[in-house]
Amino acid sequence: MPKAMPVINDWQIQRLKGRDFIDFKDFSVEELEYLLSLSMTVKKKFKAGELYQPLRGKTLGMIFTKASTRTRVSFEVGMYQLGGHALFLSGSDTQIGRGEPIADTAQVLSRYVDGIMIRTFAHEDVLELAKYASVPVINALTDLHHPCQVLADILTLHEHKQTLRGLTVAYVGDGNNMAHSWLMAAPKFGLNIRVASPKGYTCDAGIVAEAKEWAKQLGTEMIITEDPVEAVQQADVIYTDVWASMGQEAEQQERLRAFQGYQVNEELCKHAKPDYLFMHCLPAHRGEEVAAEIIDGPHSVVFDEAENRLHVQKAILVATMA
Repeated sequence: MPKAMPVINDWQIQRLKGRDFIDFKDFSVEELEYLLSLSMTVKKKFKAGELYQPLRGKTLGMIFTKASTRTRVSFEVGMYQLGGHALFLSGSDTQIGRGEPIADTAQVLSRYVDGIMIRTFAHEDVLELAKYASVPVINALTDLHHPCQVLADILTLHEHKQTLRGLTVAYVGDGNNMAHSWLMAAPKFGLNIRVASPKGYTCDAGIVAEAKEWAKQLGTEMIITEDPVEAVQQADVIYTDVWASMGQEAEQQERLRAFQGYQVNEELCKHAKPDYLFMHCLPAHRGEEVAAEIIDGPHSVVFDEAENRLHVQKAILVATMA
């Protein structure tokens, strides 16, 4: 990817209107470059104090069956800044939490709101919601994918490195939704991706196979390994996530044993490039998946990532709903 983002024509912009944002596989390289470029534009307008409200009069329904800090605040603030309104819908407060079919919820909400954001456990629930909704559906996290976070990470990486093509991202830890979204996104942004996970906690085989095809087509490197040092060797970015995600609390002790040797610490980071960036989607458990001196050290950009959730999600909202 060049330093200057490409100009995307009106036809490419228009074809994102009304689209769902569920998984990177649904978007072309050019469409993702446009979303990244739009994120930069939206952020620039915000930093300049420019009033930018293309979603005035629009409402986003936000379904949460999985708790959040960054997701709720960033989407809610983002809609407000864009001139629209965000409606928080927790699982316990809606009929979907009492057994109403997702298809019914999708059709009802589509008559009230202009877009639906959902943060939940099962990826199949998001797919079903999108199937029956007549308004755009945004995946704010499932157990399988977390595309909003990874797009924010990629914006952060571009800001710090001024380019993307040819950089290497090393993901060390659980082969979870974060790893899956990185695998699917990296080739389309010209990034090399390496994932190191212990046996029994590796990425979904189907997602790996699909991502490898993209890497082959687009000429990028992809390595799946059990060796953290192999993954981190001369990497530009070291990324990790918690070892036990929400809903996996019962596995905490078992996972702590399985992930010994996968902590991102000073010893592991010695194998990366001297100017590597450390990334984490947060919340973090210092002393488990990452040492405090790394996440709180000079290489860490975790709070830039958190801020960029706001700007990236505003771009997604504008592209799909404006």
